[in-house]
Amino acid sequence: MAKPAQGAKYRGSIHDFPGFDPSQDAEALYTAMKGFGSDKEAILELITSRSNRQRQEICQSYKSLYGKDLIADLKYELTGKFERLIVGLMRPLAYCDAKEIKDAIAGIGTDEKCLIEILASRTNEQIHQLVAAYKDAYERDLEADIIGDTSGHFQKMLVVLLQGTREEDDVVSEDLVQQDVQDLYEAGELKWGTDEAQFIYILGNRSKQHLRLVFDEYLKTTGKPIEASIRGELSGDFEKLMLAVVKCIRSTPEYFAERLFKAMKGLGTRDNTLIRIMVSRSELDMLDIREIFRTKYEKSLYSMIKNDTSGDYKKALLKLCGGDDDAAGQFFPEAAQVAYQMWELSAVARVELKGTVRPVDNFNPDADAKALRKAMKGLGTDEDTIIDIITHRSNAQRQQIRQTFKSHFGRDLMADLKSEISGDLARLILGLMMPPAHYDAKQLKKAMEGAGTDEKALIEILATRTNAEIRAICEAYKEDYHKSLEDALSSDTSGHFKRILISLAMGNREEGGEDRDQAREDAQEIADTPSGDKTSLETRFMTILCTRSYPHLRRVFQEFVKMTNYDVEHTIKKEMSGDVRDAFVAIVQSVKNKPLFFADKLYKSMKGAGTDEKTLTRIMVSRSEIDLLNIRREFIEKYDKSLHQAIEGDTSGDFLKALLAICGGED
Repeated sequence: MAKPAQGAKYRGSIHDFPGFDPSQDAEALYTAMKGFGSDKEAILELITSRSNRQRQEICQSYKSLYGKDLIADLKYELTGKFERLIVGLMRPLAYCDAKEIKDAIAGIGTDEKCLIEILASRTNEQIHQLVAAYKDAYERDLEADIIGDTSGHFQKMLVVLLQGTREEDDVVSEDLVQQDVQDLYEAGELKWGTDEAQFIYILGNRSKQHLRLVFDEYLKTTGKPIEASIRGELSGDFEKLMLAVVKCIRSTPEYFAERLFKAMKGLGTRDNTLIRIMVSRSELDMLDIREIFRTKYEKSLYSMIKNDTSGDYKKALLKLCGGDDDAAGQFFPEAAQVAYQMWELSAVARVELKGTVRPVDNFNPDADAKALRKAMKGLGTDEDTIIDIITHRSNAQRQQIRQTFKSHFGRDLMADLKSEISGDLARLILGLMMPPAHYDAKQLKKAMEGAGTDEKALIEILATRTNAEIRAICEAYKEDYHKSLEDALSSDTSGHFKRILISLAMGNREEGGEDRDQAREDAQEIADTPSGDKTSLETRFMTILCTRSYPHLRRVFQEFVKMTNYDVEHTIKKEMSGDVRDAFVAIVQSVKNKPLFFADKLYKSMKGAGTDEKTLTRIMVSRSEIDLLNIRREFIEKYDKSLHQAIEGDTSGDFLKALLAICGGED
């Protein structure tokens, strides 16, 4: 097991057992497996309480005392996932990795995710030990086996990583950083096609410290993170491998926190991944993984394992986890600092927002108007033509088509479309035909008319629009419904929720940057409210969340974590309830990462039985020219499947065709 650098703080969850006696432990294990049945509780308690070094000594003592192989006996006595976990713990890390890779390339098909995870995350020393262990255990050359089982650029990068020759010098040359940024940019974004060899050479060989600076400079130079360029330029397993390398360069514990979360979320558990990570990181960085897990996923790793596994398998995993972290919503001090640093980075990152629908070149409104008229004339309707034209024109171009249609045929294009198409497709196409402010105004009107109010729609729109967008919506609402939006909200909502919505509907949010002194005061203001004083807390939150600029609020959230060890979102969820809580959470999530907020909404609109077509349509229409490409990236990052795949699996017919056209491609 690799040891931490001299002077570095130990971050594993498993420690050497004090007063260790290998002969005594070997005897205890022999007794636990003797006779009819086995004492699994005793086995798991002992093995998860010893370090890997101590387990190797137990194996030797067991052999000396009983002439038997301890791992073979454990395999015989135990079964299933529990057996895989315990046997994994008994092997030295290098041999455990060797076994995982052997299994990944054995038989028909290859477990590329396993290869990626191990080879992208291990240090030079760990790679060298792995290659030697593979040779010793299987009398085969690991590089030759990898070459025999993979191909293309994916294979080339794996072979580079297998050399274990990544530079380890922390002295970084600024000139070389700039040169690498330029080389990566020219190899991808500026090139017709992609020069994969440059990506392989730079990401496979440069030191971690050097590459972190390259990634920072790449963002400043190009306006987009290196991950976005990799997704845009590479594909398949090669793309996944390069993204894993980038994640491990940025933060190996964060990479594993994400892998663990994905192994347990949703239906079913990816037990092989869960076992592999819990075994391999238990004496390296499990405490760091736990901290980041809590920060990113708002729950402890311990609680997720507890809810997702069972029996002795669960007990052993929880022992490796090393303990539960503080109550929901609270960070222990180290995790609070991780949260602070993560948001520090997000506050300075310049992420370029991009839609998926852009103005078409060589636009001809006359030809489009005629084609649409032809598609709706006579018996039957040519839905394919309607979908093709309307989903591939910008909103400004659609307005020109409407005017041209009226000039040529003396008819209202919207009225004709309404009479020719119906259901979900009609809602989507007609939504695309409306100017954005009028579309939002209509969605707000629908949310408030009839019995009951669609509070979620009100929150989604008013909590996420810019000042300019809000003002345009207010004008459109007045023009279309002869009533002010403020009056409509006043008559349809009440209490603090009404005050929040009206405050947002004023469109008077500050638009400057951050003011650090004011941010500390704002954070103190909401931190000082006594728990249980709901009215005062809601008023204070409203004053700050509904009026301060986004950059300033990011700083407030960071200062709040620093002061309290709590995330502001957790505090809102803990102290508030109902629509007020939902409105404040939406604002906070939108400030932290607006594309991720919408990605979550889209995912929830399609998960489980049934589809929330209204929400799905509203977001696809309203974000198509603003940030739907960013939403797509957040969607695949968080849910491990593309937005395109989710839509394909959850909708059908012409509605599906139109949504996929707006989605703009498969990731």
